[in-house]
Amino acid sequence: MFRRTFWFTTGVAAGVWATTKVNRKLNQLTPESLAAKAADRAVLAGRRIKVFALDVRDGMADREAALKDALGLSAPPPDDRKQLPAQRGRAQLNHTTPHKLHKAGNEDH
Repeated sequence: MFRRTFWFTTGVAAGVWATTKVNRKLNQLTPESLAAKAADRAVLAGRRIKVFALDVRDGMADREAALKDALGLSAPPPDDRKQLPAQRGRAQLNHTTPHKLHKAGNEDH
């Protein structure tokens, strides 16, 4: 009698355990669950790419600074250098248009 009760209880426990395990797996394979898992992994991958890009940018800046120091390009330019003139805008160019010059030069008509 105790043997039958033991095996019956063991069978019920194994059935409950197996049913629970199968239901959990089925819930993980639903479209909503798969979509959420894919979205989480995409966000994680995006964060890793961003961190990588920031590391590359920092390394690039460090290497550029080291190269400039090695070539002597990091010193500020001396003050005796001539500066380029400021770029002329359209407003400055419009006050002497060709048709005004033409009229000013030919007053014979």
